[in-house]
Amino acid sequence: QERFVESGGGWVQPGGSLKLSCVASGFNFSSRHMAWWRQTPGKEREPVATISKTGGSAYFAESVSRRFTITRDNTKNTVFLHMNNLKPEDSAVYFCNAKLEYRNRSPLYDAWGQGTQVIISS
Repeated sequence: QERFVESGGGWVQPGGSLKLSCVASGFNFSSRHMAWWRQTPGKEREPVATISKTGGSAYFAESVSRRFTITRDNTKNTVFLHMNNLKPEDSAVYFCNAKLEYRNRSPLYDAWGQGTQVIISS
């Protein structure tokens, strides 16, 4: 069964940085594109960053491009989200999941982890 365990969130001041991690299990990690989503209360979960199976390409939501990067370690079934120059509007719970299609907005699996909370505030 697919499982995702996110970590690395916390509270930082605007302009700060965080590195999120997600350890995945229950599927062939290296054969799947991976992505991060985020969600705030009352809103739908939105994709923010996607990385290809090999890590050779990535793309980002416009709201986070040039500030976030995404990497993966296929030897450890882990995907990372590196967040820089954080803004209050980046505050959300962040989740990871796989994707069937690289440019698809939808997650591949129904299962979600508990997410990791990010709070950006002075």
